[in-house]
Amino acid sequence: MRQSSTIILQRIREAVASVLPVTIIVTVIALFFADIASGTFLSFLLGALLLVIGMGFFSLGADISMARMGEYVGAKMTRSRRISLIILLSFLVGVMITVSEPDLSVLAEQVSDSIEPYILILAVGVGVGVFLVLAMLRIVFGVRLSYLLLVSYAAVFIMLFFVPENFIPLSFDSGGVTTGPMTVPFIMALGVGASAIRSDKNAEADAFGLVALSSVGPILAVMTLGVVFRPHNASWTLTEVESESTTLLSRSFLEAFPDKMLEVAVALLPILVFFFIYQLIAGRLSRGALAKIAIGAIYTYVGLVLFLTGASCGFMQTGYAIGKSVAESRVPFLIIPVGCLIGFFTVRAEPAVGVLEKQVENVTSGSIPRKVLGGALAIGVAVSVGVSMLRALTGISLLWVLLPCYFIALALTFVTPPIFTSIAFDSGGVASGPMTAAFLLPLAAGVCDGVGGVIMTDAFGVVAMVAVTPLVAIQVLGLIYKYRLAAKKAEPVKPETSEEDDVIEL
Repeated sequence: MRQSSTIILQRIREAVASVLPVTIIVTVIALFFADIASGTFLSFLLGALLLVIGMGFFSLGADISMARMGEYVGAKMTRSRRISLIILLSFLVGVMITVSEPDLSVLAEQVSDSIEPYILILAVGVGVGVFLVLAMLRIVFGVRLSYLLLVSYAAVFIMLFFVPENFIPLSFDSGGVTTGPMTVPFIMALGVGASAIRSDKNAEADAFGLVALSSVGPILAVMTLGVVFRPHNASWTLTEVESESTTLLSRSFLEAFPDKMLEVAVALLPILVFFFIYQLIAGRLSRGALAKIAIGAIYTYVGLVLFLTGASCGFMQTGYAIGKSVAESRVPFLIIPVGCLIGFFTVRAEPAVGVLEKQVENVTSGSIPRKVLGGALAIGVAVSVGVSMLRALTGISLLWVLLPCYFIALALTFVTPPIFTSIAFDSGGVASGPMTAAFLLPLAAGVCDGVGGVIMTDAFGVVAMVAVTPLVAIQVLGLIYKYRLAAKKAEPVKPETSEEDDVIEL
């Protein structure tokens, strides 16, 4: 018991280090640059506190439950070599965990005036299910990830000619929010478990890439919805949070808790039921292992309830208020450097980012340090948020900035080491989580509203930008790693070497 408490406190300290910079930045902006109601600011501070505690519980729960379940299912499924079983289970898992993904619900609620939330969620779930099947078959047959990515994004680019313009940003944003805190730990572990039974040289790289492909399915699925429904009156809705007094503020959080408790329960329960049924059929785990997974699931549940309550009640209104206030000020373009700064630190508060960093460090035996990976990811997101703020101010088309980024990212797949390509495309989905949907999207919407722009075309797309720039940033990191490794091998052999000499400093 004491050991668990110590670990939780350690995870909470890590969460404080992630959330504190964003809190300080927003506090400075609220006090000196933006006109924000005191109640709204207090809701932000309370939300930040819930984020810290929630991240601490979630990260511990993901380690001892979601990751273990995913690795077990992935290894058992792949070892069977029954293609029909792999296809069926992969599709069911993809649909099940996506339909229950809290991030997707946040986005669906904000566009409920455009399309029924359940239709959007179901379409995205089917999209993830189909592409998760492709991702698992890729691991089984050893197909290079870059080939599938080229074909998949070619289909996306072709669909652009048929989708209504105001539905394009929503389509790309759907691909980003799908891979959230519930989906990422399980899907990533699924890939690690599936590739673990292989012993070839590409097995390490093939452990990644499931999140990357799972992010493409929703884009195509929502584009298809746009072609079918032709929602020309697409609009954005901000969930109002009462914040005029401390009493109303407390009531808004208390009223949100039951909704989030039900939402996370609906998200977590199907995964747990599926896992326990599957392990009874495929091979039973020990009681001790099942007990640890059950305890981890409780930690995951508590953490996500706290995190999502804090994000939705404390961050959404604040992001919108800051964006609108700065955009209406004498120096509206100040929001661009501010957005870069917020983006740089916000990605550290995404709960799934820590999961990715730890998974990469474990699979590569520390050859890709998590600090280096996190730094590259933060730089990519900072650029993406800055560009998104510029779009919100000026109305530049999303495709003018998004398509060049994708072309560069896809071109880099031919020269970047395969493992960095897989990590890069996974990181795009991981970076665009609940903090992006609940804070950065309302921030862009506030800026757009402040200058009189069209929110659905000028503000939407921020999630897509957050998802695409890490693809370039991480692959550039891979090129640096590749050339430094080559330069080190070209150096004359020293008489005396040690194992420490083999570590490449990035």
